[in-house]
Amino acid sequence: MKKIFLAFMLVASIVVNSQSWQDTIQSIDKILNRYASTDPGAQMAISRNGQVIYFSAKGMADLEHNAPLTKTSRIEAGSVSKQFTAAAILLLEQQGKLSLNDDIRKYVPEIRDYGNVITIQHLMHHTSGLKDWGSIAEIAGWPRGTKAYSNEDALYFISLQTTLNNKPGDEYIYSNSNYTLMTIIVQRVSGMSHATFTKKQIFEPAGMKNTEWRDNYKRVVPGRAIAYSKSNGVYVTNMPNEDTYGHGGLLTTAEDLLIWNNFYLSGKLGSPSLFPDQKKTIPLNNGKHNSYAAALNLAPINGWDAISHTGATASYRANLEYFPEQGLSFAWLSNNSEPELSTISGEIRNLFITDKRTEERNAAATDHQPAGWKTFIPYLGAYKESRTGAGLSLYQKENGIYSLTNGGPLEPINETTLAAGRGRMIFKSTRPRMLNFITASGDTLYYSGTDSAKTDGQSLKEYAGKYYSAETESALYAEVIDGKLMLGRPAKIENIISPVYKDGFNFPGGDIYFERNKKGRITHFFISISRARKVKFKKIVQE
Repeated sequence: MKKIFLAFMLVASIVVNSQSWQDTIQSIDKILNRYASTDPGAQMAISRNGQVIYFSAKGMADLEHNAPLTKTSRIEAGSVSKQFTAAAILLLEQQGKLSLNDDIRKYVPEIRDYGNVITIQHLMHHTSGLKDWGSIAEIAGWPRGTKAYSNEDALYFISLQTTLNNKPGDEYIYSNSNYTLMTIIVQRVSGMSHATFTKKQIFEPAGMKNTEWRDNYKRVVPGRAIAYSKSNGVYVTNMPNEDTYGHGGLLTTAEDLLIWNNFYLSGKLGSPSLFPDQKKTIPLNNGKHNSYAAALNLAPINGWDAISHTGATASYRANLEYFPEQGLSFAWLSNNSEPELSTISGEIRNLFITDKRTEERNAAATDHQPAGWKTFIPYLGAYKESRTGAGLSLYQKENGIYSLTNGGPLEPINETTLAAGRGRMIFKSTRPRMLNFITASGDTLYYSGTDSAKTDGQSLKEYAGKYYSAETESALYAEVIDGKLMLGRPAKIENIISPVYKDGFNFPGGDIYFERNKKGRITHFFISISRARKVKFKKIVQE
């Protein structure tokens, strides 16, 4: 009874709006009950100052065998797994076996020399510039989930790349390649598998009894929850049938994630504690802040200091958050990827962590006097992004400014800024036309005005042909079909690529621009998607 009373006293001070703890539990349960008892579900666990104050499991772990999800069901944590790989690297540095400032080619000589040193530090903070190997595999026609990739396969894809996304240290671009290479480094430096090293050095000391890596997807894992997505309204299995791990692939429970949080936050990882190194951030080369530490994201949530990471692999979903000012940790793991359920973790967190930015936003809205949309007419036309070749085209309708890629009407914020979804366009000049696009993640894309696209059938035929990429070891074909330029493989040329500017096109999820020689003939095209920029395809001239 004494323990129950103490637990009640712990939570009483954090419940908002004078609710009783029982009311709060009912609110949490109401949110979690959106997981139907017959559908794939989730675990949700909450702790304060290291003590678990709530833990529940809802839904099913295995639909075929009618097995319910329990508190000990093992669910993959997606990219939440990365912090354990980062911790392994920090332990090896503390043991004097490597340095974060080491050139990665010291341990992974398969990576080519790009003319700029890539350090382990760059890998840890996603500033290396290495293209995401899964994105390369997708461009090659074999996205993750279609082959049983291993870390060796991932290394091979990485080694094929002739260019980087960015100069090391210049930008933060999230790439699983960074943590795949760190996993390989742990193995080569420690002399044991990454799975064995982390088990001995992290999981066992922390007391994480229900945690292991999915380093062999065929291995039988008692209590594993199967991952599901919907197809035509019916649940189907959607599992990560691959052996690559370290960037993801951690099988665990919500309780074990809270145990991990308490372990490193209380200074028990390393001797002395490695927590200061885990939360250390490194600015970009231009001095701009990068909030990504050792696989811990230090960006605020709801206006409060936070340490967090999300995860998604196949149809597994995960979220782990810690709020130091409140001493609260939230761990959520799900084997159900349905979009309408993706907000559940945040909704439960918001019961405890109110958004203190609301008043600031309301005040800003009161003072907000946006310019009229006609102010932006001088900026209409096509644009090209300097680093990726991405296209942007602005045009006018009766009720405002529209974008081919962002829709519209785009809302004016002030006389130089338009809101575009969760991002914003900041216009710099009309002669020449220039704008900066600030993305939802805070990245800045630099666009310059360029010639408008030619969309007639004869112009589109210039782009037709076979193209080959040594970076993906695959070919793509461009054909004009029914007056539209299509891209794909011989048996499946089905992707429409839409003209945005002269020689620049976009498609769902990416951009393509074609390159000409001095005679004006098409010689190459480059594909850019979110984690892999300018993957080169050379036109094969038919004799």
